[in-house]
Amino acid sequence: MTTDISTHISTDISTDISSGAIPGRDELADLYDAVGWVAYTRDLPTLERAMQGSSHVVTARKEGRLVGLARVVSDGATVAYLQDVLVRPEEQGQGVGKRLVAEALAPFDAVRQQVLLTDDEPGQRAFYQSLGFAEIRDLDDGSLRAFVKFG
Repeated sequence: MTTDISTHISTDISTDISSGAIPGRDELADLYDAVGWVAYTRDLPTLERAMQGSSHVVTARKEGRLVGLARVVSDGATVAYLQDVLVRPEEQGQGVGKRLVAEALAPFDAVRQQVLLTDDEPGQRAFYQSLGFAEIRDLDDGSLRAFVKFG
């Protein structure tokens, strides 16, 4: 089950990027499990609330199947958090993730800070750097700090 699709962009013959659609519980569970994010799928009602509370959700579908998702949480003025970027392993390396991130962040171009917190997995650094993100530890002046508290 999906909800209100506000925009639809066909990026190539086989993968469609849609903005504003929130996948149903089963599709979310299948996608998050496929990438190994089982902490999210242990509590599907919370994952669904997270989707509903997101400022912007973007999905990628191939032949109707959910193959990717990105979402942003933002105040729309000063900060936008790129919260999740997921692409099924068999679809990775084909530009789907880059298109998802671009579409997810497009409404927040004028927002001062675009922030991402992610696991330290192989390939993450190169992927996000290719999209213009920099790790805080790599900034020259050392004026920024990042803190996180997990509940």
